[in-house]
Amino acid sequence: MAQRSQKQLAVRNAATLNRTHLIALLIHTLYHLSRFFLHRRLSLLTYFLLVFPSLVIEFYLERLSRPTHNPDFSLKRAGEDLEAKGLTEWMWDLLYWTWACVVLVALVGDRGWWAWVVVPGYSAWLAFTTFTGMKSGLSGMMGAGGSEGAEGGKGGGEAQSKRQAKMEKRGGQKMVYR
Repeated sequence: MAQRSQKQLAVRNAATLNRTHLIALLIHTLYHLSRFFLHRRLSLLTYFLLVFPSLVIEFYLERLSRPTHNPDFSLKRAGEDLEAKGLTEWMWDLLYWTWACVVLVALVGDRGWWAWVVVPGYSAWLAFTTFTGMKSGLSGMMGAGGSEGAEGGKGGGEAQSKRQAKMEKRGGQKMVYR
């Protein structure tokens, strides 16, 4: 039972990679059949430019996660987990979105590539909202957040905790700010 989890990971990775390559083959074959029979004016240059990142990701995942075996068929390396969070998850999302765009192009023609704009558009929107949220959060730390107006000028402009406010209300320990 040694390395049971590694063996399970190797089996799961091999199955996932085989399924991924089969789906990619079917989708790209569908595109080329559609280009040959339905939409003869589909741009191959656009196809290669927009599909190239997904092919690079697919082969990177293959290289990183394909299990390797010793000559005696014992497991040498299980490969990286394909279900990992973070960058691996982002690569899968990009791969799936590219496949969806290729199918859309096969169905409606070159206008379907405009769906690819959603990825950089969403990334730009996410970066903008993160930056503006961070900017407003940092301005609150610098004293420009407007907390003085809510306190009514009490305590030298610094915010009080609920415990401090209760203690001052009872007449107990009063905090002196210098």
